[in-house]
Amino acid sequence: MRNLVMTLFLLTLANSGFSQDKLPDNFFMKTLENGLQILVIEDNSVPLATIEICVHNGAYTESPEYDGLSHLYEHMFFKANKDIPSQEDFLARVQELGISFNGTTSNERVNYFVTLSNQKVKEGLEFMNSAIRYPLFLKEEMTKENPVVDGEFQRAESNPVFFLIKDMDHHLWGDQYSRKNTIGDHEIILTATPEKMKTIQNKYYYPNNSLVVIAGDVKHNDIFDMVGGVMGDWAASDFDIFEKYPIPEFEPLGESDYFVTVNENTRIPIIAISLHGPDTRNDIPATYAADVFSFILSQKTSKLQKELVDSGLALQVQVGYQTCKYVGPISIFLVPNPERVEEAYTALMEQMKQWANEDYYSDDQLSTAKNLLAIDDTYGKESTSSFVHTVTYWWASATIDYYTNYVERLQEVTKKDIKDYVNKYIIGKPMVTGILVTKEMQENMGLSDPRSFFEKN
Repeated sequence: MRNLVMTLFLLTLANSGFSQDKLPDNFFMKTLENGLQILVIEDNSVPLATIEICVHNGAYTESPEYDGLSHLYEHMFFKANKDIPSQEDFLARVQELGISFNGTTSNERVNYFVTLSNQKVKEGLEFMNSAIRYPLFLKEEMTKENPVVDGEFQRAESNPVFFLIKDMDHHLWGDQYSRKNTIGDHEIILTATPEKMKTIQNKYYYPNNSLVVIAGDVKHNDIFDMVGGVMGDWAASDFDIFEKYPIPEFEPLGESDYFVTVNENTRIPIIAISLHGPDTRNDIPATYAADVFSFILSQKTSKLQKELVDSGLALQVQVGYQTCKYVGPISIFLVPNPERVEEAYTALMEQMKQWANEDYYSDDQLSTAKNLLAIDDTYGKESTSSFVHTVTYWWASATIDYYTNYVERLQEVTKKDIKDYVNKYIIGKPMVTGILVTKEMQENMGLSDPRSFFEKN
């Protein structure tokens, strides 16, 4: 998912209020007495509706013994519950309603969604209500599903870059690695029990920690009444969820760190660099600047691309930033010319030293970056059934208001804003640098001591 940034008036995520005059004309929001937030996005282009439930949960809530279980819980959502007591009954009801369903898990959100005829919204809402409130977590279903989830893990491992990223995250997040590791841990997933699923439910699955979005060919007042009738009696938690189960802060990097990832399926060396960037709780302006600057550097006319790719030193170089509520990482990937690895890395370091210079890029490149981000945002809104997932992502890691004002806020980013961002988070700051190689490459490049290899360059 591409990165967006926050609105200048960050609201408290777990108990945010809404103001209709800040929303698009087809967005309508309401909060029920039990704290359940409802968003209706009206779009009558096709006679369909998407129902999505989003919960403040995900990797960031997971201590090591729960590493990956938010993802497993996502899979168990579409299983037996009090009203549909078996997987066979569940699938039969899916077919009967003509439902397309799925879910995703990320660092700071878990979402579940169905798309169906707009004539069956109430039935679809009742279907989702049963799944979110009354899961059974049958042991026999978990026994079947645990290896399915673990299979996703194994498929990811077929790509050697997976191991580079995994090692990077261990170095970048230290003891809090599990809180950025969505995919999880093999052993934790395979030994997960119904009791652990119930523990997750009792911590996070409450209306005052959730958002229901219904998007498509619907009328908002009808939907507000419908959701209130179906989910208005869902009991709120009698405690402050994130006060009782606080998210620990990530320790800042004390010094630069270096590592080597050896994988025999590697075809060419790949270098990855990561730093701790801004987040939506502490530095909203920098998150805007981070997105714009990343899009400046991605342009073929940028100095970075000319000095690294056009020169033949590298096959590819990418800079990105992931907006998060809890420390958004800044990531740089360099695929060097295999014959010029050290030279390419040295050139990258020289380029990074110049990033705070306002003449490093032109006014036209700054304007182009903003336009590209705006186009990307517009393109993402073409399909309402897909667009809703983007909206809920930003509900979880920012606010709805932020998302709907995104393009407007981008236009306000100046060269000074970008300079401040680079100086605060990149220039002279501790970073983690890793390289993906085979054992033979490691020996040929003299990578027995990665710190010596990188620091000499």
